[in-house]
Amino acid sequence: MSRIVHVAVGVIVGADGTILIAKRPDKVHQGGLWEFPGGKVEQGETLFDALKRELYEELAIEILSTEPLIKIHHDYGDKVVLLDVHKITAFTGEAKGNEGQPIAWVAPQSLYQYEFPAANRPIVNAINLPTRLLITGEFEGLDDFSVRIEGALQRGINLIQLRVKESELSSSLINCAFELCERYSATLLINTNPAEYKNIASAKNKLGLHLNSENLLSCSSRPVAEHIWLSASCHNQTEIDHAQKIGVDFICLSPVLATQSHPEKSGVGWLKFEALAEGAAVPIFALGGMKESDLAIALQKGAQGIAAITEWW
Repeated sequence: MSRIVHVAVGVIVGADGTILIAKRPDKVHQGGLWEFPGGKVEQGETLFDALKRELYEELAIEILSTEPLIKIHHDYGDKVVLLDVHKITAFTGEAKGNEGQPIAWVAPQSLYQYEFPAANRPIVNAINLPTRLLITGEFEGLDDFSVRIEGALQRGINLIQLRVKESELSSSLINCAFELCERYSATLLINTNPAEYKNIASAKNKLGLHLNSENLLSCSSRPVAEHIWLSASCHNQTEIDHAQKIGVDFICLSPVLATQSHPEKSGVGWLKFEALAEGAAVPIFALGGMKESDLAIALQKGAQGIAAITEWW
C-alpha cells in the first residue's frame, strides 16, 4: 500500500480577487505544470505552521489567516497524496518566486486555461464555486417564478439549480431562469436527465446539468463536456464514488439535517457528513434542513457551502 503524503496547499487571494499560482520545475514530480503553492506537512507540524513555513520559503510572504477550502485524496500511482487546501485570506509581503519559479496572478475563471496536475482540478472548481446554492421550490405561475429567481439573484445568490416536476419543465420557464442568470452573471443548472438536457441546452452553452441520484447511477461516463458544470445528488458513499467515477464537478450531499418536508426523518448529521466530505475528491454542498446560520459549521466540516430551497426561495 502506498504511503500517504500530507501536503499543505495555499490558495492565495490577492486584493483584486486574483489567485496566485506557481510553475513546478521541469525535473520534479509533475514538473512543468502549474500548481497552488505549498508543501509537505512535517512531523509535529500543524497545517497552519506548514503553510506558514512553505509559503515564506517559496514566496517570501507571511500568512496571517486562513480558512479551509477542500481536502483531496489522489492516487498518482507512484504516490498517494492528501491535499489539505486552505484559502489564504490575509498575508503580508509581496509575493515573488523565491526559489526561481515563475508565478502568476490569475482571475479565478481563467485558471481553467492553465495546465495543473490532475489532483488540482477540484481545487480550481472549489475556487470558482460560491458557498450558497439555491434550489428552486414551489411557485404560482411564471411571474411568481421570475420574481423569486430575481429576488434571490439580487440578494447575492449566483448558483441556482432549476428543479421542477417534469410536467412543469417548459421552455418559457427555462428561458426565464436562464436569461435572469445571464443578466446577473450567475450560473444555472437544470435538474433533468442527460437526454432531455441535450434537447434543452442546444442554444444555451452555459447551462449546467444536475443529476438526481437515479440519473447519476444510469450514467457510465460524463454526459456533458468538460466546460459545462455537472453536479449530482448523493446520499451515501456508493453514490459519491459513482459521481466521482463519471467526473462530476461537485456534489449535493443530503439529507444532513431533518427537513420541513420530511421532519420525521433524521439526517446523516454533521459527523457523518464530515467523514463523507473528507473522503471525496470533489467539492460538496450540504443539503437538507440548511439555513444561513449553518454555513459556518458546514465550512468547518469540509463543505464547499450549503444548498437550500426554503431559506432563499
